[in-house]
Amino acid sequence: MSTPIQQGQPGSAPAGTPALAGETSAVQQALRRDAAWRWWEWALLAALAASWFLLPQHALLGNAIAILALFALSLDLILGYAGIVSLGHAAFFGTGAYAAALFAKHFHPDPLLGLAAATATAALLGLATSALILRGTDLTRLMVTLGVAAVLYELANRFDDITGGADGLQGVLIGTFPGGVGFDLQGRVAWAYSLIVLIAALLLCRRIVHSPFGIGLQALRDNRLRAAALGLNVNARLAAVYTLSAALAGAAGALQAQTTGFASLDVLDFHRSADVMLVVVIGGAGWLWGGVLGAIGFTLLHDLISALTPQYWTFWLGLFLVVLMLVGRERLLRPWTWLKRTSA
Repeated sequence: MSTPIQQGQPGSAPAGTPALAGETSAVQQALRRDAAWRWWEWALLAALAASWFLLPQHALLGNAIAILALFALSLDLILGYAGIVSLGHAAFFGTGAYAAALFAKHFHPDPLLGLAAATATAALLGLATSALILRGTDLTRLMVTLGVAAVLYELANRFDDITGGADGLQGVLIGTFPGGVGFDLQGRVAWAYSLIVLIAALLLCRRIVHSPFGIGLQALRDNRLRAAALGLNVNARLAAVYTLSAALAGAAGALQAQTTGFASLDVLDFHRSADVMLVVVIGGAGWLWGGVLGAIGFTLLHDLISALTPQYWTFWLGLFLVVLMLVGRERLLRPWTWLKRTSA
């Protein structure tokens, strides 16, 4: 009489293993489906690259949009995917701008080295201040992030022998790229530089938000207590994404300083944080491409309205935001979808 194979003996499988393997396989397939590229993503990516060739006369405007889009991408990473509300994101933008300008002035003019140094400096600041946003309500985080930016603004104003104070940091000379390519007066090289950094950041962030780490971020955004009960290390994830967001904002600030050859207190001003928040609101939070489209929409609205009514452009921009919030982005951009529902 043969004896049944006992669980734990060589050649045996633990009870429930086939079901567990099936569930794991289903989860992996769902993650792969979610991470798959859509046709419109390829189209938007191609449009970004093609804009450099098709619109050479708008290089300066394109460069400004690319920098703002990268800045908005950094905010959307914490706001849309981790639920961290910030009104002081200019702290990292300004840190990156000053770090890149000071690096070029006192150490080395190479733009890539300066970009790396500025990104690392902003990341260190994000890591150091991440402990301040781990606890408390959204109102607490608003005040804390706003306070950090205000402190850095006053420090930059106080130590004017380093930062230039209200006059700005003068005499910033940026060197050439490998191959001897330098910035031109038309802004074509600057635009290409900012576009390459923006596209690289988009690809990196897309990979992150579609990874298990990104799925965990969205889980704790929706319900932090349940995410902690499932075993997720909430504080570690929040600190990591906040540091990454600070690094990307610092890279945007570095691009601003390098492509303009100037850094002033304006990079730390409150309006920087407010503008990038408006960009994310216009484009849509929790959607990486929202930062890009929001930056395009905000910049074009700003330029168009200010050209028509220079004194009252903020009135029309505010009116647009009120309509956008009351009507809704989907209804405003795709009115036929809700007209069908109301007529049904």
